[in-house]
Amino acid sequence: MSLVDRFGAYAAAFEDFYKSDDASALEPYFTEGAVYETIALPPFAGVQEGRDAVFRHLKSSLDGFDRRFDSRELELLEGPQDRDGAVWIRWRGTYRVAGAPPMVIEGEETATFDGDRISRLEDRFNDDSARGALAWFEEHGGKLKTV
Repeated sequence: MSLVDRFGAYAAAFEDFYKSDDASALEPYFTEGAVYETIALPPFAGVQEGRDAVFRHLKSSLDGFDRRFDSRELELLEGPQDRDGAVWIRWRGTYRVAGAPPMVIEGEETATFDGDRISRLEDRFNDDSARGALAWFEEHGGKLKTV
């Protein structure tokens, strides 16, 4: 299986995790010492080290962001591309909640593999996208669900 195919299988498992909240769907895709880094303006930036910490962060991110909206639509803008042992994509997320315009954020993700497992996952948001999300939250955040 190519790294791009393995990344696709991970992405499908992530969607299962989003729906079920069962992190065991992700375990086969990460090394024990995996690192997840978000490169962006605060409060989005951060680093988690170790598979369990990565899973806790992903759950926290889904609970504090994605699951608070009525719906989310993820769109692949470019990639996936195998880049010397890492898979890179560029994506857009459109998040909707009743009574507010859609909140749109774009980013890039790079998954570095050790064998068939992700050893480093990096999400990068450009400053304009992060500022736009923060402005949306400031104006419309009160309409979001509590999880």
